[in-house]
Amino acid sequence: MGCPQDHATLATDVLIRADLRGIDSHGIARLIGYVRLWEQGRINATPDIRLIHETSSTGVVDGDGGLGLVVAPRAMQIAMEKAESAGTGWVAIKNSNHFGIAGYHAMMGLHQDMIGIALTNASPLVAPTFSTERMLGTNPIAVSIPAGQEPPFVADMATTTAANGKLEILQRQSREAPYGWIQDAQGDPSTNPHELKDGGALLPLGGDREHGSHKGYALGALVDILSAVLSGANYGPWAPPFVSFLPLAPDPVGEGLGHFVGAMRVDAFRPASEFKSNMDKWIRRFRSADAVEGKQVLIPGDPEREMEKVRTHEGIPVLGKVVDDLTQVADKFGVMLPEEE
Repeated sequence: MGCPQDHATLATDVLIRADLRGIDSHGIARLIGYVRLWEQGRINATPDIRLIHETSSTGVVDGDGGLGLVVAPRAMQIAMEKAESAGTGWVAIKNSNHFGIAGYHAMMGLHQDMIGIALTNASPLVAPTFSTERMLGTNPIAVSIPAGQEPPFVADMATTTAANGKLEILQRQSREAPYGWIQDAQGDPSTNPHELKDGGALLPLGGDREHGSHKGYALGALVDILSAVLSGANYGPWAPPFVSFLPLAPDPVGEGLGHFVGAMRVDAFRPASEFKSNMDKWIRRFRSADAVEGKQVLIPGDPEREMEKVRTHEGIPVLGKVVDDLTQVADKFGVMLPEEE
């Protein structure tokens, strides 16, 4: 696409890390989507990523329409640099695009004993509680917290019952979606993973009011406000769609997609060694909690960490539809796939 080599390498790392961690919905399967957005002129392959406003501990970054896979790590680096001097650093980002898994950016601070936070708004596919109109994105929240001898605590979750990428996987596998994931155009529950194409919507975390969907709605709204209203990006139903065939909103309220990242130096609160020792104790106690028969209590990040071990050793399985997409991209750019070399 014309990306500088360092941008292409970083984008690759973000996508493959998602696949390694078992988050196939945000891995290499997304590549064809980025290419199509670039073909529509909605991704700038050579952005001038700039810090346009700052204080000692905050900043706003203009991503210049670049790949969110590149813009967000740059913004997180700025947040970490501010945390080094001020104790905490917070950066709002506008004029960006889809940034892959939120966890990648949040985890950047772990090796510097920092707590990392990453949020992003997204394509409006989610109906607020009691609504039939799509107003919010899946709007993920990721938080990473370092530990000592134990692996870090890493929470990386959508504020919907399921991310849209999981629906795409069900579509490729010709499987139904569980109740509580989506609703049809009339607001009734559905199991059809293609429902979004017919005017349906994803549901906030909780699924319905009786199961707490108003809380998922509130979390998604907070992400939208911090990521986009605060930064000057498009928010709510004006957020640009990820799919290239859907038009942009005719009356934009900002620039591009928005993110929000933060870094907190642990030793700005207490000695890092003490904190990490207590995190070890916290993790061990929760992991050893009495569990239902045949199960074990997990710590956020455990499933992804275990999957990364397996896939690093055994390789990453790729669905046939994704292979077809990769073949199409390879043909377009005259690149030979590994098995063809």
